[in-house]
Amino acid sequence: MPASKEKKLEMLRSMLLARKFEEELTELCKIKNKIPGMMILCTGQEAVGAGVCAALEADDVIITNHRSHSHLLAKGADPKLLMAEIFCKRTGCNKGKSGTLHLAVPEVNAPCTTTVVGGGPPIAVGRAFAQQYRGEKRVTVCFIGDGAANEGSVHEAMNLASVWRLPVVFVCENNVYAGAQRYEEHTRAANIADRAAGYGMPGVVVDGNDAAAVYDSVREARERALAGEGPTLIEYKTYRWRGHGENDMQLYQPKDEIARWQAACPIPRLRADMLAEGLVTADEVRTMEAQAESVVLEAIRFAEDSPYPEPHEALEDVFA
Repeated sequence: MPASKEKKLEMLRSMLLARKFEEELTELCKIKNKIPGMMILCTGQEAVGAGVCAALEADDVIITNHRSHSHLLAKGADPKLLMAEIFCKRTGCNKGKSGTLHLAVPEVNAPCTTTVVGGGPPIAVGRAFAQQYRGEKRVTVCFIGDGAANEGSVHEAMNLASVWRLPVVFVCENNVYAGAQRYEEHTRAANIADRAAGYGMPGVVVDGNDAAAVYDSVREARERALAGEGPTLIEYKTYRWRGHGENDMQLYQPKDEIARWQAACPIPRLRADMLAEGLVTADEVRTMEAQAESVVLEAIRFAEDSPYPEPHEALEDVFA
């Protein structure tokens, strides 16, 4: 079923929020000692998170990776709590203990962000097995990058998911680079999705800058999983405008390549389609942009005004 007006509005709002959220983080990272740790952004890839999560139900689970902000925001994470966690403040969604790279928002069924490359798929398979075992009408979506697709853990997870026909959707965001290494330097296959045949599951290649196409592909994969037909591997062709992290000078990325992908930005693409279809007016879009800015600036104020955890709090929320 194609995306409805409501779903397209949801995706546009989500992309606008994620873009503004990360644009502000880009500027904050320029201020010495403002935010602890490494900052990894998904600027330019927002259609994937927005489209995938719009296609899910609230009880569905996502397992994501280090480039997670848009995924979590699209799944419904509170921007204030997310920003406070990125600032490592006590009011953050993980009480200031995770920072930006290990975020978890269990209240929206996003229990795990892993920076271990390829670490997400085995966890996702475990969650999907639990869903199947309990007879739940839910699915688990696992986000990986093209670099992670070469890890042995990913092969093992996809193989087992197929053997047991688990309700899991593997989402590969192929953004051209694994760290500083171009796709063709680490993978001979034309598409990551071509590997799906070896696991006995569908492999689908989708334009990752087309939010509506992303939504359609996940709805189809979700319905297939809930029908007991097992997993799907979806590869989204997209691009990250920023470096691997904000300390990355991007010397390996041709400037004209970045410019070409910026010209194919997913946000004006969806906006133009919706304007042409009469689903939204220019004034409504401007209002949505202003709302996104207001939400993000309030989140930053909340984070800046929040306290850091006390040293003794490091011993709380641990098993032993």
